[in-house]
Amino acid sequence: MSTLKRFFKDTIIYGIAAVLPRVIGFLLVRVHTDALPPDSFSENTYFYIWAALFAVLLTFGLETTFFRFYTKETKKDTLVSTAFITMLFTVAVFMIILLVFFDYFLGVFDFKGNPLRLKLFIGILALDTIAMVPFAYLRASNRPIKYAIIKLINVAIIVLITLLGLKYIPEFIAQGKALPEIILDNYAKTPKVNYIFIANILGSAISFVLLIPFLMKFKLQFDFSLLKKMLRYSWPIAVAGIAYVINENLDKILIKQQLGDFEMGIYSACYKLSIFMNLYIMAFRLGAEPFFFNHADKKNAKETYAKIMNYFVIVGALFFVGIVVYIDVLKELFINKEYWDAIIIVPIVLLANLFLGIYHNLSIWYKLTDKTRYGMYFSIFGALVTVVLNLWLIPIIGIIASAWATLAAYASMAIISYLYGKKQYPIQYNLQKTGIYLVVSVVLSAISFLLFRENFWISSLLVLIFAGVIYWNEKEELKELLHRPT
Repeated sequence: MSTLKRFFKDTIIYGIAAVLPRVIGFLLVRVHTDALPPDSFSENTYFYIWAALFAVLLTFGLETTFFRFYTKETKKDTLVSTAFITMLFTVAVFMIILLVFFDYFLGVFDFKGNPLRLKLFIGILALDTIAMVPFAYLRASNRPIKYAIIKLINVAIIVLITLLGLKYIPEFIAQGKALPEIILDNYAKTPKVNYIFIANILGSAISFVLLIPFLMKFKLQFDFSLLKKMLRYSWPIAVAGIAYVINENLDKILIKQQLGDFEMGIYSACYKLSIFMNLYIMAFRLGAEPFFFNHADKKNAKETYAKIMNYFVIVGALFFVGIVVYIDVLKELFINKEYWDAIIIVPIVLLANLFLGIYHNLSIWYKLTDKTRYGMYFSIFGALVTVVLNLWLIPIIGIIASAWATLAAYASMAIISYLYGKKQYPIQYNLQKTGIYLVVSVVLSAISFLLFRENFWISSLLVLIFAGVIYWNEKEELKELLHRPT
């Protein structure tokens, strides 16, 4: 139990590092949707779709691989420097190709009207890619506080630049306040949406500068045989990552193509309300992935993994009900009313992301047994589900089709992973308990969303009842967890 307590402690710290910046970033959605019409907001979304795809291609699954090899390799210096030199080489090739064929890629990425955006795209990806190894090192070596500080500095810079570009400077101009001529000239020439990307590249640059001292501790030495072993482990993860990008972003591309920029804009904005579930999953993964690898050789490892799954589903189900119950409050706070027509997708997408979190829990079996190709197979299957359902249903039922496709993809991936994992690395998950919590959370959320959206008190009562049932059922284990020594 003390092991679980340490796990939750690390997860909380990593949660602050991941969740707080994302929460602050999410708060900026209101700034974005107030400053930009849906068509321009779709440009912002389109930019990050490409960024997500290239982030997977450039890192090639080496982050997860780094954790796996960090627990196995005795020569940590060689591992860190080999991974970092590989990332430097990858970034150099990427930058040369895009800069040499700059005009061609302007058309491919639909940036012809805004060449600066492609330059920012290249810069952000380059900086984030080479920062991957030092960030992974901080996590693998159990330095969550330093990791958190750098991440928080990054988001502070992004917030400051975004607020200046999209809120304060326009307000000063509208009020006729005096500003330096150079600021006025540059502001007039720069599309507003570009300030989001300018903020990101400045944040990434300063983060990397802060990571340099950690890299200076290691001698630059390259082990090609080690790299070959790492790549054999990582390439299925990379393919799975590409499939994940398809699952997360193809819906937006197809909505843009079949329904238009306005529909893509409102869908993307409301989709961001699922961030509350995503943040929970992200915080969990940041703590869980290195923990799972480090704990694999313990006698009670499988029992621990099963308990972690129980806690994950319980908390996730409570999150799900709570967000759906207060969905109208959240949309008022965070999204301009011009985007509200797509709010119906949010409960479906939240449930989809909960299943994605369950899948991440289940994925430990193929990572620990070095059978990462299974993760590739499952992700490709999910991507196929996404493609087929979106192409089939978007013309029939509109943007809600993409939400149902996302749910179908992630739920099917979780189910298939569980069935295969039972044979390859059997873990005795308490399916009866987790299944009941999931079903109850779906029923309560549906009742609240469909019948009591206008009744704040009844919806709140549903959340309290669910929380009370959870506490009553889990109180003994919670007491044991909290009172055992670390």
